[in-house]
Amino acid sequence: MKVAIIGSGAVGSTTAYTLLLRKRVNELVLIDVNQNKAMGDAFDLSHGLPFIGAIKVYAGEYKDCADADIIIVTAGVAQKPNETRQDLLARNLQIFDAMIPKVTQRNKNGILLIATNPVDILSYFSWKKSGWDWNRVIGSGTLLDSARFRYLIANKLNVDPRSVHAHIVGEHGDTELPLWSHTNIAGMPIGLSEVEKQDLFKATRDAAYQIISTKGSTYYAIALALDRIVESILFNESSVLNVSTLLQNFHGISDVYLGVPCVVNRQGIHEVLPIEPSPVELEKLKYSANELKKQIAAFGL
Repeated sequence: MKVAIIGSGAVGSTTAYTLLLRKRVNELVLIDVNQNKAMGDAFDLSHGLPFIGAIKVYAGEYKDCADADIIIVTAGVAQKPNETRQDLLARNLQIFDAMIPKVTQRNKNGILLIATNPVDILSYFSWKKSGWDWNRVIGSGTLLDSARFRYLIANKLNVDPRSVHAHIVGEHGDTELPLWSHTNIAGMPIGLSEVEKQDLFKATRDAAYQIISTKGSTYYAIALALDRIVESILFNESSVLNVSTLLQNFHGISDVYLGVPCVVNRQGIHEVLPIEPSPVELEKLKYSANELKKQIAAFGL
């Protein structure tokens, strides 16, 4: 099992470290425009292998993507304090326009896992640019947002976050929304006031901005989210994860990538679950989709 990571910045290197610690792969290649950075990370990680086991870790080039099962893309310019994810779009589109063909001309059967922000539009662009089937181009979507949401609910109610079943859907960004109609603990509805619900969602939505303002970037939790997606793909788990995927007539929403609950396995996206939002939630989801489609149209994607 081989994974290539394009982008050896904070997210890419932390993801590599996470994959190694959890022994997900036999071979891990780091690719970065700054070859010295990729080489340094590969050396540093390799020196820990006596504590982990025999895994091939090295800095490589795009040709090394040829036989990768998964290509994780974290490359791109970082989000600055007070900068929205959408402000990043023009700069990162240029990077992806040059990068995606370098991967897809060498690899025909792998899965592209996009983590760079704004992740939904860049995932859509990567699907278009690659010419691959939609189910093999996946965005990290709202998986991290859903994890933040579950953690905050669990902390509020003093329960294990793993026992909280909750979903953030839509854009990974300012127009995302919570599915309170599907939020529960062990099948029981969550007894929170409307004010408490609004506060928890606001804390979820704005979490990245808070972290960026304090330490410059987020990378630990997204690395764990990417590891979870990799695990479900490589081990053919068919786990339900809130990843970004192409929607086609999903409650009337089409031709846009959004984060929704999906069955993820060796095929990539095996199924988009037909989850039923409440009428108010559906209205907000359609708004999220339309906002992204405006940007897709504005950039001629």
